[in-house]
Amino acid sequence: MSDATGTPRSALVFGARNLGRAVIEALVAEGWAVAGVARSQATLDGVAEAGGLALRADVTDPASVYAALGEVAAAHGGVDLALNAASAYGGERGGPFGGGPIVEADPSAFDSWAAAPARAAFSFLSASGRFAVEQGRPATLVQVTGGSARRAKRGLGLWSAGAFGVRAITNAAALELRPLGIHVALLIVDAGIRPLNGAIRPGVSPETLADPRRIADAVLFLADQDAHAATHELQLTPLAEAWTP
Repeated sequence: MSDATGTPRSALVFGARNLGRAVIEALVAEGWAVAGVARSQATLDGVAEAGGLALRADVTDPASVYAALGEVAAAHGGVDLALNAASAYGGERGGPFGGGPIVEADPSAFDSWAAAPARAAFSFLSASGRFAVEQGRPATLVQVTGGSARRAKRGLGLWSAGAFGVRAITNAAALELRPLGIHVALLIVDAGIRPLNGAIRPGVSPETLADPRRIADAVLFLADQDAHAATHELQLTPLAEAWTP
């Protein structure tokens, strides 16, 4: 996809392994110039195979985020879309998934499950928002989170707190940047995400998992909006999964 001058639109995707890889493939198919950020060499190789520019950066470090955006702008003439699909949890993540019951959770679990995701969203949005403002042209910033951003769950309170934090930071960024022509959107995937390689998760029905390629379609939808009709929060839920309004 090109802009009014015929120049391909440019995107940068953080977290390019599963959902991010699907987004990269969808954007490349639409004619975008795309870059993907990852830390593992295998994922970086996948970005290149999909037709993207592979970059090594850290979404939890604002300076690293800003530097990656600058590298993409230098290579592709600017950045029209930045997406954070990286799962940023901290520490060793020992103990129960999501932190476990509040009365039993280890204090270190708070930093791993509650603080780390919100910190990563802040890092991504503060750096990409500043870059977009300095760039001086319309752009779309998309932060991905899970359904726990809409309600807490038993045994997953710390995990939910992290998602709530991501939602609050993204909503605030949307309010702050929209007068400047920057579209900020929160994409809530209220389900597990199906592995892009088709692998089956033991004990999990595929019908209850979100298809990463269909989520990629939602990212394209958000990227194609303009100042007259912009979605700031979009929730995706498979029909086989319970939906919480």
